[in-house]
Amino acid sequence: MDLRTFSISITLLLLQSTAPAAHDDGWSMTVPPEVLAREGYPVVLPCSFTHPHQTHHSSMQVVWRLGHGHTGTVLFRCSSLNGSQHCQPRPNQDQRYRLEGNHREHDLSLRINSAALQDSGRYYCRVELPGQLHGNYENKLGTRLRVEAPPRILSLTVEGALDAGLKALCRVQGSPLPDVQWMVPDDYLEDDTGLPLSQEAPGQHRTTSQLLDVQPGGQYTCTASNHLGKDQAMVYILPSVPEKITSETHSTALPLMLGLALAAKVVLALGLGGWILNAFHSKQQTEGPDFTS
Repeated sequence: MDLRTFSISITLLLLQSTAPAAHDDGWSMTVPPEVLAREGYPVVLPCSFTHPHQTHHSSMQVVWRLGHGHTGTVLFRCSSLNGSQHCQPRPNQDQRYRLEGNHREHDLSLRINSAALQDSGRYYCRVELPGQLHGNYENKLGTRLRVEAPPRILSLTVEGALDAGLKALCRVQGSPLPDVQWMVPDDYLEDDTGLPLSQEAPGQHRTTSQLLDVQPGGQYTCTASNHLGKDQAMVYILPSVPEKITSETHSTALPLMLGLALAAKVVLALGLGGWILNAFHSKQQTEGPDFTS
């Protein structure tokens, strides 16, 4: 392939990737195949259309769905009547969504405030012109919204028993799905020690990694990372008390308690006897010697 043929091929490829969707009745709608967003930030999904018959429409409805066709979820709907420049949203409209473009200029772009991971999916733009033949059109390919987020560790727990073995579970969230590594102080554990346990649908933005055979007295750190950053959490497992020491403590505690009780009884008896003798001696001093005989 010579340089000229290669350039023509690249040009045709670019034209095919940016061409608007065409309709048999003369409609056209232009949407991007994918939009990338960051969690917590606003994002705009572009959508524009042309109609062959006229440029001004007295009434118009704009609809955005997550998912294709009537099985999709309607996220935004607004109506513009009698040539109004304002497109009135439905009464129960979620305020996170709003029309960013000017519908009278055929710009139906949608703004989503504070994008969340759950917003990821394929969105479809639709325009409806009531009272006109073939007055409805929806792009069939849609726009894929991909929301990215830095890693966040949701929980770090230890499960199991000493006799059956302990394991640590690290549950993380992020997009792209974070890589998880385990550490002990000043050292990384082997890659095959931490096992991915599960991924949660839909979207697979969460995963759980397990670390087997963790030991009492150990300190373990879970690290989750992707290209947006990383997050860490640490768990310390308390040392177990040996059973021998526990039994010796119990065996010596009982004689000690009995000895303390016996000593208390002796002290009480001595104190009581001393009090009786002291009382008797005081009585004799008060009455004085008997000289009557």
